[in-house]
Amino acid sequence: MRPAALTGLLASAPPGADEALELTDRLDAVLTDGLARPGAEGARALEDLAAATGSSPLAAPVREAASAMGSGPVGAACLAALAGARTALTGAVHDALLAALDTALGRTREEADAPAAPAPAPAPELEGARSWLAELAMAGWRGVDRDLAAGADAALTPLLEDPARRRLAVLLDGLGAELRAHCPLPGDQDPPARRWSDLWARAVLLAQDAFPVWPGAPARQATGRLLPLGADVHQHPTAFQVQVHALLEPSDGGPVRLVRTSVSALKVDVLTRESVWGLLAEHTVLLRALAEHRALDVEGMPLLEGGDLLWDEGRAALGGPADRFAAARLHLAGAAAPAVPALERHPARIAEPVLLEGYTAKKRTRPAPGLELDLDGARLPVSLLRRPDSSSLDMKAAASSGACLGLMRWDAGQWSVQMLGVAAKKAPAEQTHTGDWALGPTDPKFATALRNSDPLGTLRERAGKLLRK
Repeated sequence: MRPAALTGLLASAPPGADEALELTDRLDAVLTDGLARPGAEGARALEDLAAATGSSPLAAPVREAASAMGSGPVGAACLAALAGARTALTGAVHDALLAALDTALGRTREEADAPAAPAPAPAPELEGARSWLAELAMAGWRGVDRDLAAGADAALTPLLEDPARRRLAVLLDGLGAELRAHCPLPGDQDPPARRWSDLWARAVLLAQDAFPVWPGAPARQATGRLLPLGADVHQHPTAFQVQVHALLEPSDGGPVRLVRTSVSALKVDVLTRESVWGLLAEHTVLLRALAEHRALDVEGMPLLEGGDLLWDEGRAALGGPADRFAAARLHLAGAAAPAVPALERHPARIAEPVLLEGYTAKKRTRPAPGLELDLDGARLPVSLLRRPDSSSLDMKAAASSGACLGLMRWDAGQWSVQMLGVAAKKAPAEQTHTGDWALGPTDPKFATALRNSDPLGTLRERAGKLLRK
């Protein structure tokens, strides 16, 4: 990214973004106190939300929902309208931010096709989820107690039986765990209202009968060479996922495309740090490509419209060594970016691969301790909160780097970069990537710890004994 373009990007948010986020914050304040008692300020917030959607198909349902609040039981349609309006606002902010980023990067992006309206089909397994989400909204984040938070468990059981509902199941599991960890909320403590309202709105939409189940129909099949750029590691106490961002060189000679693929597993909270990668042991081909810095050859792998490859080990083979920085220098600037599906349009979900070089990494103490990259005077914060502990890419490696492959993020009102791989500033330019531990820790200290105490191996051994009894 050119320093001048970066300076312009970091200078200010796109017009209208702050106003849209203010509307969502006011709705979040209503959700914090509970829809059963919106109060005068909450009623005005709902009226303003209805006015903001006045020229959209959401206008009538949102007006109906706003007038229904505080007057008795709130129907599922009203909750869906509020969740849809909130999602539309954050989606508009996402679109404005992504357009500014694409302009700064000189990146072309495909246009999204208009989604087909699915025919509603009764889905009894969603009833429990809708009921629990309605209870949360009525009670408000300040009114959640342990019994209400534990209600997520009952909603999960039927969802886990259907792989197509797994995304909603993991979302409810994570939200329920966060609520249990924070409740009862002390009177002087504010809840993370924007985060919980984000998760609530997303879950409400996923729990609608008419909402398409994931992953949907593949847009095409991908055949060619896959060049991994980096691995974004996602983890909470009950789930572990690795999302690999990559460049696809189609075998038919078409343009190079930005794609990503994910593999995941359920976990327990004792599996952390050096032990979590073992959960993905069945994905040997992908893990070897990450750990050994190699390319992949894929054939006929399903590719969704949003750029997600549905990973299938049987359709992939290891290729030769592939330097990730060399691949990024060659292809990243001109790679075609995929359209963003409707439900993924949220500022916090922006994760655009970038190559940054020639910077000076500087530690900072204000407004909070951290690290930022100085590119000819343009200061770009490093998103340290997203750095996984199951990786050798630590603060020391980041601070001594002169080039990085990362994801541009937008959090808390500013742009930042999440590092996926770095090259040392001093020769030799040793590389460190988040996926280097895919086949086991490369750090001797953590490798020894895993040999001395392997919690995953212990759990598997105990599970095997139980199954044999």
